[in-house]
Amino acid sequence: MDFTMSLVAGLIAIGAGIAVGFGAIGSGIGQGIAAGKAFEAMARQPEVRGTVQTFLIIALAFMETLTIYGLVIAFMLLNKMS
Repeated sequence: MDFTMSLVAGLIAIGAGIAVGFGAIGSGIGQGIAAGKAFEAMARQPEVRGTVQTFLIIALAFMETLTIYGLVIAFMLLNKMS
């Protein structure tokens, strides 16, 4: 019984790490691509800098929610361990 409980706790910890890791990787890649494209747009047309910057900040906030969801899932999984 003790071995089963420790195995479950270990698998939960691995699942929490995977949830945060994939959330951070996906968010980081998406933010990098979006920022690069926004800088390209601002370099091509400097007069639309304010509009592009506003949309970029909103898009980055939406992308960051994926990482926060992964963190919330990790906390929920870690709460199951105790």
